Amino acid sequence: MSGGYSVGQVAGIAKVTVRTLHHYDEIGLLSPEGRTRAGYRRYRDADLDRLQQILFYRELGFPLEEIATILDDRSVSPSEHLRRQHRLLSDRIAHLQELAAAVEHAMEAKKMGIQLTPEEKFEVFGDAYREEWEDEAEQRWGDTEAWAQSQRRTAGYDKADWQRIKAEADALNERLVAAFTAGEPADGGPAMDLAEVHRQHIVDNFYECTFEIHRGIAGMYVADPRFTEVYEQLAPGLAQWLHDAILANAAFRTGEQG
Repeated sequence: MSGGYSVGQVAGIAKVTVRTLHHYDEIGLLSPEGRTRAGYRRYRDADLDRLQQILFYRELGFPLEEIATILDDRSVSPSEHLRRQHRLLSDRIAHLQELAAAVEHAMEAKKMGIQLTPEEKFEVFGDAYREEWEDEAEQRWGDTEAWAQSQRRTAGYDKADWQRIKAEADALNERLVAAFTAGEPADGGPAMDLAEVHRQHIVDNFYECTFEIHRGIAGMYVADPRFTEVYEQLAPGLAQWLHDAILANAAFRTGEQG
């Protein structure tokens, strides 16, 4: 558009308010050079490019003063800005992946009837823990006998019990990764033995996990992206491998293999 963009048009394009654009102009963060004869702001393509940069850094939590300093640094080339943004986005993705793992821990915790104070939950399961994630697990399993049994058995668990259980689970995960990365087949003896340890860990600490229930848990590892991501973070492909190992172990121990 040869005459540039009005403040209302830019607000619509960038999905921000006119008031926000006025504020950016007032503090010198985004001051369009173009003006109509009546004094109204007219934004050029270069102004929209700068606005895009501003909104990117705002999304990542940078204060406006720091954004101005970053964008006005003439020693930083456009390609260096892109590299920095790529690095910031990569860091954000890594953080979100950590949050996804915390979601899985929280859901498992609720399903298994954890009785901890909010402070203890954060201490045991990490600072990304959110209590609202527990509601989904209760809605999903709350009417099952396994849930009821788990609630009864875990009612007396204290923080030390949960720390021990988590340490056991972490140690098992290390063994799973080692077997998987060593190339053990999912239907081989070592993999099935680890699948049985996985099942027995549930039996020992929470509820009677039958082979049928264990198959259902395995299904979640490949059907629910949140559960899948937990194991994919440990080793790409591990979720599917563990799923297959659990099914192979169940078939072997119940004599159902063909």
